[in-house]
Amino acid sequence: MSEQNKPEKAPLKKTAAQKVSKVGSFTAGGMAACLAVTFTNPIEVVKTRMQLQGEMSAVSQNIYKNPIQGISVIFRNEGIRGCQRGLIAAYVYQIGLNGSRLGFYEPIRNILNKTFYPDSPSHKVQNVPINMVSGASSGIIGAVVGSPLFLIKTRMQSFSKAVALGDQTHYTGVWNGFKTILKAEGILGLYRGVDAAVIRTASGSAVQLPIYNIVKHGLLRNHIMSDSPALHLTSSAVAGLGVAVVMNPWDVILTRIYNQKTDKYKGPIDCLVKTVKIEGIGALYKGFEAQVFRIAPHTILTLTFLEQTMKLVHSVESRVLMH
Repeated sequence: MSEQNKPEKAPLKKTAAQKVSKVGSFTAGGMAACLAVTFTNPIEVVKTRMQLQGEMSAVSQNIYKNPIQGISVIFRNEGIRGCQRGLIAAYVYQIGLNGSRLGFYEPIRNILNKTFYPDSPSHKVQNVPINMVSGASSGIIGAVVGSPLFLIKTRMQSFSKAVALGDQTHYTGVWNGFKTILKAEGILGLYRGVDAAVIRTASGSAVQLPIYNIVKHGLLRNHIMSDSPALHLTSSAVAGLGVAVVMNPWDVILTRIYNQKTDKYKGPIDCLVKTVKIEGIGALYKGFEAQVFRIAPHTILTLTFLEQTMKLVHSVESRVLMH
């Protein structure tokens, strides 16, 4: 095919995500994540328990063998409430974590693009290192903001009268969790494991949105797919798989640090070393099936909902500015 007959690459227009304000980005990100977690929370409960079974023991436990079997065991023993343990904490956590992570990603990326590429429109620049730094930075902000909620959520999801795994802490609700921790450990108790949370979330954020954007823009630029729900689903699925592979070891470590009532682990590295030494390297991928089973749909749902919530927020902001 001659150069003249080759189709021109489609010019990139600003997306709704690049047009909305910081408050709008935060709102849209939080809304999208909450919608997604409603569907994926039961898998998160199973994942948490799979990561705790066999903790600090050379003898493996297989109470929860896979996500489907795990959900059936929990439903049989604890009912629908057991499958949705920690859901309210998960909602509030998602607003803090994903509102920050997804909401601050575009603003941080635009600042870096303008700094390093001052002569190019910031929304047209797709630089992988900048995308990764933006993802990690926004993820760290979200991890710090959401850490107390993740702590309470983890302990609520691990609690079971029928099958006790790891340390068991019973909270009647989110507020009860806050009060109990504050009374026993003070404000620092709410931030137990925040260093592990930063590592886990930064690693996931560093790959999630960059992979999503690279796949999405690559498919658009090369005319493989048009801007449609199918494009968003494809990009989200690839991003979800990348997140699962990178994040699972740190997710196991975070779950165990958050769930501990004593100080058996001094920090994420100490937990990493002890886990591998006693249980083997494979322990870092405990719950991986549930991780993929949860994070792939969660990523697809979050990023697909995000496209719509960004458009909704942009529409609202445009109407407000018109008036």
